[in-house]
Amino acid sequence: MTAPDNGLYLWVTRLAARSPDWLNDAIAGWSLLGLLFLAGLLGIAAWRARGGPSAQLARVLMAPIAIAAAVAVDTLLKLLVREVRPCSVNVHSAVLEACPPAGDWSFPSNHTVVAVAAAAALWMIERRLGYAATVAAVAVGFSRVWVGVHYPHDVLAAVLVGLLVAVPVMRRAGRLEPAVNRLRAGRAGGFVLGSQPS
Repeated sequence: MTAPDNGLYLWVTRLAARSPDWLNDAIAGWSLLGLLFLAGLLGIAAWRARGGPSAQLARVLMAPIAIAAAVAVDTLLKLLVREVRPCSVNVHSAVLEACPPAGDWSFPSNHTVVAVAAAAALWMIERRLGYAATVAAVAVGFSRVWVGVHYPHDVLAAVLVGLLVAVPVMRRAGRLEPAVNRLRAGRAGGFVLGSQPS
């Protein structure tokens, strides 16, 4: 069964096929580098939170939990929907990335879920990092269609999953504050997490 946005998918992949190699290499590379960039932003947020208010540090510690929760929901949806990759449906279309094997389902986009969940977490940790993370996440989602392994609706669904899961989880970060304070009270924890500001 052809997806409703298959025409848009084909338009994007045909545009990619006509684009210069340097552009395609940059966009394809961002699928991985974008996630590494977001991990780097989370590292910066963690470093800045060290020695800061416990509430800020609690949000940093909650970020990996929010991302993992979004990935878990994404994985469940993949198993429930079992959508075949567009590069398998459109076997004659030119794609920039090897088409994943059968059983590696398309809906929603894993890369996009991770990127959006990370961006949502960073937005709630530090707004300036959140701006950079949002741009990076949008570029990751776009890259998954450009290289030919996802339909646009896979990416849009991933955006919704990332936001609807990560934001509520991040809002529960306050529950980690007592644990952060206890860890900071110990010598080892105080060295790693920094002391509570006076």
